[in-house]
Amino acid sequence: MIVKPGFTMGERVIERHEAEAFLTLAEELHFGRTAAALHVSTARVSQTIRKLERRVGVPLFHRTSRHVSLTAVGRQLHDELRPAWDALGAAVHRATETGRGLTGVLRVDFVSAAAAQLLAGAAQLFREQAPECEVRIQETQAHHMPARIHAGESDLGLTTLPVDDPGLAHGSVLIREAQVLAVPSDHPFTRGQRVRAADLARVPLVRLPGHTSLLPRHRADAFSVVAEGPSAETLQEALTLVGAGQGALPAGAHTRRYYPRPDIAYLPISDAPALEWALVWPAARHTARVRSFVAAADRLIHGNEPAPQRAE
Repeated sequence: MIVKPGFTMGERVIERHEAEAFLTLAEELHFGRTAAALHVSTARVSQTIRKLERRVGVPLFHRTSRHVSLTAVGRQLHDELRPAWDALGAAVHRATETGRGLTGVLRVDFVSAAAAQLLAGAAQLFREQAPECEVRIQETQAHHMPARIHAGESDLGLTTLPVDDPGLAHGSVLIREAQVLAVPSDHPFTRGQRVRAADLARVPLVRLPGHTSLLPRHRADAFSVVAEGPSAETLQEALTLVGAGQGALPAGAHTRRYYPRPDIAYLPISDAPALEWALVWPAARHTARVRSFVAAADRLIHGNEPAPQRAE
């Protein structure tokens, strides 16, 4: 069975171009203006209307040399057809926008104040391309981010690389920063200007889930003998423990600027590799919204749009 696109009137179908011509003429009440609006000839409009009237079985318009008006049946058809036509157009528009993925809500996770500032700038650029899409920037903990993204509680997040999750993909590196060691302000390490990675074996380290990637992976054996420090759930909690003299915490250099504390000193770790920050998202849900936001972040930082990469 072949189904033609159009509106059904009993067992009869009004074609799309017929509905468009009828509704336009019903509002313009002028064949010339209707033809101009539809970008067709006046003869084509007349032919379409006559064909529709034959199908309906009665005239839909009164015509004179100077005047065009709707008949009673024409008015009835207009009043019933117009809402359906508008609803169809709205549905197609919503489907198109949903397909493009540039409407609705885009939820982006962050784990530090610096990340939030970067995302706010990216969101501003993103809204220029997708004004109908709301961006919600939400704080979470680093160890919660992968699960939140997989569960659909967020669409993507800004975190440090590498990401040990084969189900997540990541974009280009947006920020590279040095590593520092947060220690109590009166700690013996503060007598020097910096520390080395090997020095971390001499102090207990505050355990902060999701921040193990801050430690140089090629020195993993050295950290196996580190005195175990107390656990913390958030960065602020971890810094409070550091200030209380209960341990030290490796962190990104941005921590000095966004989390200054009189009871804490931040010392550069001279031989630690730079931390790399990137946006991550589910590899199976690389939607148009995600692509557009990732591109906006790349434009904000790099002025270009590098191709996304899958996390190793």
